[in-house]
Amino acid sequence: MSGAAASPAIELRGLRKTYRKGRQTVTAVDGLDLRVERGEVFGLLGPNGAGKTTTVEICEGITAPDGGQVQILGRQWRTGVDTEIRSAIGVCLQETKFHDKQTVRETLELFAALFARGRSVDEVLGLVSLQEKAGARQKDLSGGQRQRLAVATALLGAPELLFLDEPTTGLDPQSRRQLWEVVREFQRGGGTVLLTTHYMEEAHQLCDRVAVVDQGKVIALGSPDELIRSLGAAHFVECDVDDFAGKLGEQELRALPGVQACTFAPTRAELTVASVHTTVPALLELLDARAVALRDLATRHATLEDVFVSLTGRHLREGA
Repeated sequence: MSGAAASPAIELRGLRKTYRKGRQTVTAVDGLDLRVERGEVFGLLGPNGAGKTTTVEICEGITAPDGGQVQILGRQWRTGVDTEIRSAIGVCLQETKFHDKQTVRETLELFAALFARGRSVDEVLGLVSLQEKAGARQKDLSGGQRQRLAVATALLGAPELLFLDEPTTGLDPQSRRQLWEVVREFQRGGGTVLLTTHYMEEAHQLCDRVAVVDQGKVIALGSPDELIRSLGAAHFVECDVDDFAGKLGEQELRALPGVQACTFAPTRAELTVASVHTTVPALLELLDARAVALRDLATRHATLEDVFVSLTGRHLREGA
């Protein structure tokens, strides 16, 4: 057990998985390597079809890989230790269906009966802030409350490792932040979380490290701040004009102080810059000198979304 305790929570080496789709073979995971340390919240980011959910399902023991090595809490999925691994993990899928007429307490009591050890129903109700809804039926819960109940069922066995596959999709901002606090509290108690999400703010707020996955491979890995710094600039300046109309070109914008990159269109330009206070005055002076009418000017910090677009040319919500 000491060796298992010293091992990472998740270690994947050369992971591969393909599916048959009609006459075609589709590669979902293509030689993926990943290591998640104990006690961290680790995020998997990528567009639909990137292989995130397949990777998570292999880690959960739901799907068998076609190749590579999978270690979960120092153990491998195989006959004889499956029960040992399952008793140490909690799983929350993208969507969980419960019986409409069951109350919250009845649902948790049903799931609690599956575990030889774990937390009490009342303890878990407190963890996900559903004490006041213990007697409410499923059909009377909001979307956020149903999702917190799904997480509660995953916490009943007192897991060491929690899998959350897009847990806040479709939730309102308040419900999303309530779930964030559940995740933080689980981590404060020593737990490890593997999280997939399409929400960049969520990944930045919760994750110690993230892996950007595309076409079944990890294409970038690091803390959110490290990945953002890898862009080489921390800010964007966006300007909308009536029409550049030959008055001003992309090369002149690129030559402004602090500009690292430029995306140029007839009525719009986006500048990737190191320092807003250096670039903006120079930009305004140049527009005025060339008689280019400015309609709108905005600045923003670089985000994980910008990292992904820079790496792949696509947005995180685009399909593969």
